[in-house]
Amino acid sequence: MRYIIIGAGAVGGTIGGRLAEAGQEVVLVARGAHRAALAENGLRLRVPDGEPTYRLPVVDGPGELGTLRADDVLVLAVKTQDGEAALQAWGPAPVEGGGTAAERLPLVCAQNGVEGPRLALRRFRHVYGVCVWLPSTHVEPGVVSAAGAPLTGILHLGRYPHGTDDTARRIAADLEKAHFEAPVVPDVSRWQYAKLLSNLGNALEAVTGPIDEPAAEALFERVRAEGAAVLRAAGIAYAGVEEQRAVRGDKVTLVPLDGAPRGGGSSWQSLSRGAGSIEADYLNGEIAFLGRLHGVPTPLNELLQRLANEFARERRAPGSLPLPELIRLADAAVAAVAFVQEP
Repeated sequence: MRYIIIGAGAVGGTIGGRLAEAGQEVVLVARGAHRAALAENGLRLRVPDGEPTYRLPVVDGPGELGTLRADDVLVLAVKTQDGEAALQAWGPAPVEGGGTAAERLPLVCAQNGVEGPRLALRRFRHVYGVCVWLPSTHVEPGVVSAAGAPLTGILHLGRYPHGTDDTARRIAADLEKAHFEAPVVPDVSRWQYAKLLSNLGNALEAVTGPIDEPAAEALFERVRAEGAAVLRAAGIAYAGVEEQRAVRGDKVTLVPLDGAPRGGGSSWQSLSRGAGSIEADYLNGEIAFLGRLHGVPTPLNELLQRLANEFARERRAPGSLPLPELIRLADAAVAAVAFVQEP
């Protein structure tokens, strides 16, 4: 199978580079300065076992690639806010032998949150969800860093909304030759919702810096507890912390990489690159959405969603809101909701 990585950033670039290293045929899809750097210098992948460069085909869309092959696998690795545009572009792409990508090809959604596969299923017949446990960084054009060892990441994979099949198992087998563990599961959404709760801290980290002191950790626990309450009210199952810990063990341990400090997660990286958009609407915003549907207040997640979007829109530096100020805003948001709910 040939893997077409739609969005060769931190996650997509790491998956594409590792698959290429394992002997798979890979095409990268990227835009702007990153695309130019990939085309001119190749993909430089900083990992604990070296810093290889992969000279891979690079395109900016299906038109540049031409007719797709019947054995192509599309890996959607753009941020969710960019997902609809990518699906619109790739869905109608012709496939050799007739039909379109949306009708015939597997689409693997390697994204944070839970909205990506939903969007994809409106257009594509064969959608696969991935719970992405893959610490990686992309802030410099042409360069991606992934500090996990001995495995680069763990990618739970399954058909969306549920089930498994031979295609999922073939993709998983390729990933497991490429420094990943890829459990094929019939309930991939259950793992994605668990990861969603962890990703509720992305916006917090993006606006105020690393969650590495007691006050920040306590605030994150409040944000996560709010999310867990919403999932319970919605009747949505998710893998528990102990279950996740048992699966991960010591398989993905961060190793310091020379010249490649890990400044923060995906939302922090969006601000660092000045991307102008951020994924908070599909992380904290997903909790706010479910909370409104099921009558559960979500003031902390709404606050983080708003602040993250303001930072992205105004291209503010990541981590530039002092933690005490964020805690003050959080306490005020919770108090305002309590005041409104009082009889």
